[in-house]
Amino acid sequence: MDDVTKRIATFAKKTITLDELQQLLNPFFSSYTDFAETVREFERHQVLVMIRASGRTIRIPALANRYRINKSALSGDYHKELQHYRSKLHQAISLDSYYRSDPELWARDLPDLIKVDHYLKNHGFPQEAVPAPERSFELVADEKWIDEKGGRELLEKIGLYARFNILPVSDPLMLAINPRFIHESEQTHLIVENKTTYQGLLPVLKQTRFATLIYGCGKAVIKSIEQFSMQYPVRAAHRFLYFGDLDREGLSIWYSLNQKQAAEPALPFYEACLKKEAAAGKAYQQARSTAIDAFLTHFPAPEAQQIQSALQNGNYYPQEILKTKELQQIGREADWKN
Repeated sequence: MDDVTKRIATFAKKTITLDELQQLLNPFFSSYTDFAETVREFERHQVLVMIRASGRTIRIPALANRYRINKSALSGDYHKELQHYRSKLHQAISLDSYYRSDPELWARDLPDLIKVDHYLKNHGFPQEAVPAPERSFELVADEKWIDEKGGRELLEKIGLYARFNILPVSDPLMLAINPRFIHESEQTHLIVENKTTYQGLLPVLKQTRFATLIYGCGKAVIKSIEQFSMQYPVRAAHRFLYFGDLDREGLSIWYSLNQKQAAEPALPFYEACLKKEAAAGKAYQQARSTAIDAFLTHFPAPEAQQIQSALQNGNYYPQEILKTKELQQIGREADWKN
């Protein structure tokens, strides 16, 4: 598929005016004659189909004032190109997702796919795990490619991210360990958003049923949770609970974390917050409806309504609304098995 065809394939609408077509393809032609000859070639191959009601120009060679873009004709060439590369690239590289993607995405990814292919044919899959920047440089000679320039997404798309033995690079997970449960086959871990809550619960950690107490440090935990299995290499069925501010930002953090690592809201703490009077403020925070809706499914209807009402009115329940003694009592006495 040449560059001109790719450019037409990226046009969002099904029909295109001649002016739009000229503007779209302007970088590829130095004269109207060359442009017109190419457009007429697309007409002959039914890639561009004249909309008769719009008529033709009086300029020679005459072109239609408006065309319908035959996406199926375009995808036919595109799929042939994918099939060509499927036979050339390393057999482990899956191109299946590209058949459903925009051809522009394929054009963007192809140079990096060729580099990955070259690595595999020369080295095979690595046996040793190394940090993402090191593996990134090995693959495409750019240490930022995996973490910052879409490399991870590309490797996941072709089904190979896990096979490249990549160690995530993120801040260490901040946690305290309760030695009472380190050998248990089923373990519960509590993640708290704020430092105040972490410090309040730390003195009584050994009196709770939590195997670890994890300081989330706001949004940082969304990334640092990747380090859990390396920092706490204990074989067990691990269950995570989360307690953060009951505001829009806090629920957004929980939702993003839950997408990476399943973490149930620590209901006894939240229920205790809801018995207090909500604080005013935080109306400036952006509402993330998917996060709010997902969070509220964990609560009975009356409490869910109370949370919803507070958020709609710009109010919130900070973790600090619970005094240290309350935190500690809940941590020690609540039923954390359910």
